Amino acid sequence: MTDEKQDNIVFIGTKPFMNYVTSIAIQFTTKERSEVIIKARGKSINRAVDVAEVVRKRFLKDKNIDIKEVKIDSEELENKEGKKINVSIIEITLVKK
Repeated sequence: MTDEKQDNIVFIGTKPFMNYVTSIAIQFTTKERSEVIIKARGKSINRAVDVAEVVRKRFLKDKNIDIKEVKIDSEELENKEGKKINVSIIEITLVKK
């Protein structure tokens, strides 16, 4: 993946909610991206869905942002105790129509 392609990916974590919304808005407006990918795993998945919906329905509702695709998966990680666990992953691709 090239740097330009990876530049349109927003990883959801523990930062304040609006940081993610603003970051995606900047991608679509200032950087004029036609597509932005939101990625999250585990407990951040619900936050990723909320961020995508706030961007689409409130923040950039005049920009015709739509969901192109949603991918779900899981990966095996090792927790603090050294035990292998499965963690769910979501990838939401937003596009400017």
